[in-house]
Amino acid sequence: MFFFQLPWLPEALFSAFHFRAGSRSLLRSSRLGTFTAEDLAQYRSAWSQPGALTAMINWYRALFRTRSKFPDKSVRVPTRILWGERDAFLLTEMAHESLRYCTSAELFTFANASHWLQHEEPARVSELLIDFFRG
Repeated sequence: MFFFQLPWLPEALFSAFHFRAGSRSLLRSSRLGTFTAEDLAQYRSAWSQPGALTAMINWYRALFRTRSKFPDKSVRVPTRILWGERDAFLLTEMAHESLRYCTSAELFTFANASHWLQHEEPARVSELLIDFFRG
């Protein structure tokens, strides 16, 4: 996240060699076989759209640039958290810690899923979301 604070360099490196860094990141951080060659081609196509990389990276840049002060940090709407325990970017403890901020929340963890939970466990994710939204 700190690297993304630099101007233009993250975009240049991410897009180099036909987005090799992005493709490798997806493949290395997911279960084997999660992303097909066609999936990666679609990601490359999306990443190559004008302004797409900057928009993606600006989300991380904004984390350090703006700090809103909320007097009440509680989430007061029903919340369902789905979390892959093999996430290479976010610790499972973060999901458990998030429950403290919610007045009504439940956590579903997936022992064999990564950061790309919706790609690795699409049927179960859909089932849990549909059940939640119907509830």
